[in-house]
Amino acid sequence: MSALAAEAGQGWDDVVRIWHKMDWPEGCKVEIIEGIITVAPSPANQHNSIAEEVQRRLYRVIPDDWGIYQTQAVAVPTRSGMYIPDLLVTPKAALREPGHYISAAAAELVVEITSQSNAAHDRIAKAAGYATAGVPLYLLVDRWAPGGPTVTLFGAPKSAVYRVLRAVPFGEPMHLPAPFDLTLDTAEFPVS
Repeated sequence: MSALAAEAGQGWDDVVRIWHKMDWPEGCKVEIIEGIITVAPSPANQHNSIAEEVQRRLYRVIPDDWGIYQTQAVAVPTRSGMYIPDLLVTPKAALREPGHYISAAAAELVVEITSQSNAAHDRIAKAAGYATAGVPLYLLVDRWAPGGPTVTLFGAPKSAVYRVLRAVPFGEPMHLPAPFDLTLDTAEFPVS
């Protein structure tokens, strides 16, 4: 992963303008994390396999007027963040406005699946950003967790902090509460 720091004196709007106007490499994930534009290569096959498995299960339980998006940018200006979650569940109406991003506050659920190069961003900066925006549920699929692959569900956001609702090692079921009421079989997630 590489990063481009904004120059001193540049505000949020300037950084977003750079993020939007640059000619980034095709297939890369370009985000703004704590005011720094980061560029990461496309994810590994195992990463995509987990995303597909979670997305398939979510489609069975979400309302018809909600969507699941894999490349939708969400803005958290108060944390100088423009994130592209691995999965975003939000009402379809949130994407009706023109532009290239929506407010993270519109999300019902975000899912991040760590890559070895960005795990700290997903665990710390993005968790704080999503909590700040009031995203009700944050599911972190951490293939690189220090104690072994783990799935953690965060909820009850307050300021920049979530409460851990449940954490399980790969292989144990993870239940998502209402409005999803869904149990994910994490044994299906590839470990390496």
